[in-house]
Amino acid sequence: MLDEKDIQKLIEVFATREEVATKQDLELVRQDFASLQTAVDAYAKKADAYFQEMVMLAHKVDRHEKWLKQIADKLGLKLEY
Repeated sequence: MLDEKDIQKLIEVFATREEVATKQDLELVRQDFASLQTAVDAYAKKADAYFQEMVMLAHKVDRHEKWLKQIADKLGLKLEY
């Protein structure tokens, strides 16, 4: 028959209900973290594309502004802004 020491040894070898529940919770946390990481990566990609587009748009506006100033100079007009 099993005595207290044998039972303690078995408990150490086999997982308890709490440990199994914790392992399942841990797997859910890992899955949630992976989903969150994927969402953050997708957002970062969109944000990067948006910021690059804004930089290109700013350069375009600067170029148009320069052209308007050159046209105004050739026509003898003074631009105020």
